Parts: sequence; structure tokens; C-alpha cells
Amino acid sequence: MDDGLLENCRLVYANSDITAALEQLATKLNQQLANDKPVVLCVMQGGLIFSGQLIPKLNCMLEIDYIHATRYDNQTTGSDLVWKSYPVVSLQNRSVLILDDILDEGVTLKSIIDYCYSQGALKVLAAVLLKKNHDRCLDDDLITQSLSDNVALEVEDEYVFGFGMDYNGQYRQLDSIFALEGKDS
Repeated sequence: MDDGLLENCRLVYANSDITAALEQLATKLNQQLANDKPVVLCVMQGGLIFSGQLIPKLNCMLEIDYIHATRYDNQTTGSDLVWKSYPVVSLQNRSVLILDDILDEGVTLKSIIDYCYSQGALKVLAAVLLKKNHDRCLDDDLITQSLSDNVALEVEDEYVFGFGMDYNGQYRQLDSIFALEGKDS
């Protein structure tokens, strides 16, 4: 990984910052999920690293599945939502916890929440690694209720990658989060 991209980037969150934030988020989720047996849905691909680090910190009995819905599809700008894969585990009469990498405008998260309820979920919670600070997010009660305050970290309105998030389909494996210098999201 010596293509020079990281030379033009700024470290936003080191792995130690992310780990500490995940511990705090797990504490919140453990309180919310006490006495529950949720289906945990990792939103692919960006949510993979986040989910893999967070799920072992959850104390409840759970089932793990994934959903793949994307607006970015390894690009740096979003477009129409594309559904690539649906969960195999039934969501009927279940609590669902959605784990995603980033809340930007909320289009993907809202669609996934709507999908879960359409499949008969009783309760849907969501948690994200990052939330972008801007005023473009959907003003939607479902997102507000499902997400609550389950946000590990916040980031300015800039293009970020690492810890599951990509830049042109690459760099997801980085254990820290970086921002492109001089680039808008």
C-alpha cells in the first residue's frame, strides 16, 4: 500500500480512539438489548470491520446475518440505492440491530429500517461507527428512533476511509480512519 494516497490524508481517528468509542457504544447497546435476542445485520461492505469489532462486545444472545444495500458501490459519490443481498434469517417477530459504517444522508439506513419492518420486525435499532456533521441528513423519525444515540464517533463533512470504509474500493483494511485533504465528500 505504497501508492502515496496516505501522504495526502489526515488521520481522523486512530485505532485506540475507535476501540474506546466501540467500548462505550457496546455498553449502550448492552443496556438496550438486555433480555433480547436480536438479529444483528451487518451492512456490507463498509460495516464489516465495525461489526466484527463490536459484536464480540455484545452480551445478549444473537443471530448474525448481513444485508448489502449501497449507494456508493466503491465510488466516492452516492447515487441510487442498489440492493445486492437480503438477510437469510427471518426478521418476523424479531428485534433487529443494524450495524453500518457511516450515517451521511440517511437514505440507505432509512431504506434498510423500512425493509426490516416490512419483513415483520418488532423493533429495529441501528448503530453506526461514524455520523457526519452536516444538515443534509433525512429528517426522519424512523432513523431518529432506531439510531437513538448509537453513534460511536462523529466526523466533519469530509470524505473518510479506513476501518471498513473505502476509497475507490480500497483501503477498507486500515485500522484507523483517514480523511482526504482538500476533497469534499
